[in-house]
Amino acid sequence: MQWIYWLIAIIISSGAGYWVYRADKRRAVPYPWATSLLRTLVVFFTLLLLLVPVITITKNVVEKPVILLLQDNSRSVGNVLGVDSAVYRKSMNELTNRLAAHYQVVQWGFGNTVQTDSTFIYHQQATDISAALARAQEFYGIRNLGAVILATDGRFNQGLNPLYQQLALHSPLYAVAIGDSTQQKDLRLANVYANKTVTINSSFEVRADVVAELCKGYNNSVFIKEGEETLSSVPLAINTDKYDKSVSFSVKATKAGLHHYIITVPEAEGEKNAANNRKDLFVEVVEEKKNILIVSAAPHPDINAIKEALSGLESYKLTVLPVDAMPASLAPYNVIIAHGLPSVRNRIGTQLQEAHKPIWFILTPQTDIAGLNNLEAITHTTFSPQGPHDEQGIYNPSFNAFLLPQNIQSVTDKMPPLVLNNGKMIAAPGANVLFSQKAWDDEKQPLWLMQQGSVPSAVLAGEGIWRWRLYEFKNFNGHAVVDECIRQTVAFLSANNKERPFMVALPRYVWSDQEAISLSAYLLNANNEQVNTPDALISIVDSAGRKQDFSFERSGSAYNLNIGIWAGGTYTYSAHTTYNGKEYAATGTFVVESMPLELMQSGADYPMLYSLAKKYNGGFTTSKNVASLYDSITHNEHVKPLIQTNTETVPLVDRKWYFFIILALATGEWLLRKYWLAQ
Repeated sequence: MQWIYWLIAIIISSGAGYWVYRADKRRAVPYPWATSLLRTLVVFFTLLLLLVPVITITKNVVEKPVILLLQDNSRSVGNVLGVDSAVYRKSMNELTNRLAAHYQVVQWGFGNTVQTDSTFIYHQQATDISAALARAQEFYGIRNLGAVILATDGRFNQGLNPLYQQLALHSPLYAVAIGDSTQQKDLRLANVYANKTVTINSSFEVRADVVAELCKGYNNSVFIKEGEETLSSVPLAINTDKYDKSVSFSVKATKAGLHHYIITVPEAEGEKNAANNRKDLFVEVVEEKKNILIVSAAPHPDINAIKEALSGLESYKLTVLPVDAMPASLAPYNVIIAHGLPSVRNRIGTQLQEAHKPIWFILTPQTDIAGLNNLEAITHTTFSPQGPHDEQGIYNPSFNAFLLPQNIQSVTDKMPPLVLNNGKMIAAPGANVLFSQKAWDDEKQPLWLMQQGSVPSAVLAGEGIWRWRLYEFKNFNGHAVVDECIRQTVAFLSANNKERPFMVALPRYVWSDQEAISLSAYLLNANNEQVNTPDALISIVDSAGRKQDFSFERSGSAYNLNIGIWAGGTYTYSAHTTYNGKEYAATGTFVVESMPLELMQSGADYPMLYSLAKKYNGGFTTSKNVASLYDSITHNEHVKPLIQTNTETVPLVDRKWYFFIILALATGEWLLRKYWLAQ
């Protein structure tokens, strides 16, 4: 519709100019066309300011396609390239320089993490191809990603199988295979599985995955040992060149404590890599099962999520009851999980208070906030009522009540909000906050907290933890992190800390010789409160009897210690401290494996890379023919510039220069008239 106003402005300004031209011609002005033109422009620009106050400007911007090079920076690629790494790097740089003349070239390195600032440095200790591709889609999802060049040996040991990864990657993928596709004879133990905790005098299963390549005709056994004693063996006969099978052992838990089991398979004749023929496993044997009571105000999917998280742990015996069937005596139970309780309909606060049992309160819209505040002696927390609302959980990195998986931050960042029915939570000093509320993060408003004391307690301020399990499975293909949060919360409540006032904890008992080892220690006073007033010392002894002494560092109310990278072997530790004139000690063991993940497999996986390139409509080549990718990419009709049309509205009233143009034109006409009429 703007053209109508432009037409009106042109007609009126032209009429005004013609009128001035005729008048000046009668006055014998020397150049009447000049004053007429100036008057036309003054009227035209003034009318535009009134009729068309905003001008729409359309611009076309040509965006070059992005060519993303994903370079595998893991140790296995560095070992494969060896002395040829400089030749490969030169070839890849020549390719990227040629492509840079037509496209925007971006280079990323990846291994267990994605690096956007360094490539061709083969130091990363693991390979996660799926994470690198997911990062590419996330970063360039709405931009003109022309093609992805994936340079790798195809051997991944973390993340999903990229062939079965669901990505909305619409750009072609060109796979560059690094390494020799010729497979070597190899027999290895891929993974071992067992419950972390079992009860004494029970039999539990230990399962091991055996993978073999080119070992046809092998005939031996897989062994499980504890120390020098062989507990059991399973015959192993391999009749194919590609072999993959699980073997199972039944082990009797006859003694309480932490047990170190070793699963081994003798090396095959001609096998060059025998370091992956052994796996270490730690299992804790406890004296008796802990009775866990889950009582709820109403049926809820959270209850099933907690049951599934705790299922399979032989150290727990679960009982799930509605509040109407709650027993009169809670004495038989070690831990109580109260979902939506106390409620207005079920005022069980007195019964919970008299039980003197560790309780995990999970708040729902049915929870009676006033009744919960009456239990402050148990919760050590006060609550203010508010209507139901959603709150995102933010992981607290300073949390130290127990140890959780290292990837908890990345997992919980993708979790949906929980439904809360309270306003502010005011926790007592000393509370350990696992998650805080995003909306209240500046005030450190807790969402999921633990409270140590003569009777420990825990509070989860919202419902919907079942969604967390679903989202973790959707994004990470499992429930490991959310389940571990649930399990460790129950373990925190069920631990008989009065019998173990001083303890040392490790995130895991099997480490790689390429990663730093960390330990934590906890000391409890007579009220079961964490303290770290006295010094805590630890001695670590290797299998040869060499001892090293360390002193724990204080962190919050606990102790932490990073002892760095250690050589492969089995180590025992002995920690001790003195508090209020009494000596406390804790002992244990851990294993350092000398075989990093990157060297567990050798050779390049050409079939996987070829299939991946075919899946994303790209191409496949080897590192020696990387120059051929230039023709493949430049002749691909799908890799083309993107023309973006940007529409901008320009308010004339905001442009000062516009008023100066009108003023200059009007002044020019006035000066000409003054000069000519004065002649």
